Amino acid sequence: MKKILLIFTLFISTIALAQQEVKLNIANALVFKTIDISYEYYLSGDTSIGISGLYNFEQKSKDFRYYEESMVTPYLRHYFTADRVWNLFGEGFFGIATGYKKIEIVEPNIYEKYSDSALGISFGAKYISESGFLVDAYVGIARNLFSANSPILVPRVGINVGWKF
Repeated sequence: MKKILLIFTLFISTIALAQQEVKLNIANALVFKTIDISYEYYLSGDTSIGISGLYNFEQKSKDFRYYEESMVTPYLRHYFTADRVWNLFGEGFFGIATGYKKIEIVEPNIYEKYSDSALGISFGAKYISESGFLVDAYVGIARNLFSANSPILVPRVGINVGWKF
């Protein structure tokens, strides 16, 4: 019992001392009518892992929308500069998505459902204030790997606002 209590205490103290972020992609919420929330955990001063969850509320019939209805995106980031306020980063990510792709030939519009996974990279910049408020912006691209029904390319674009604690 003492070993379990010791392991639990070490685990909680490691999480409590670690730097973490919770973010909302405000650009997706305003432009694309989607909710995209991210959590990021720092492994070291220049490396972090994270996960994003996206859900699309826009109607399938809209011309300007993501194909993805929902997407979970784990990622690994490496920060290139040592500045605590402004920092540049590169990111590798793996997106798992479901969505609808419009069939172009048929009238009226018919949509095919798909599920696929995409592998990609993105680059961006992050600003963190002394109080923990943060803004980051990034742009990237991925390629779907498995389904013939899915779009070939998947964009990863965002402006996040959040909190580092």
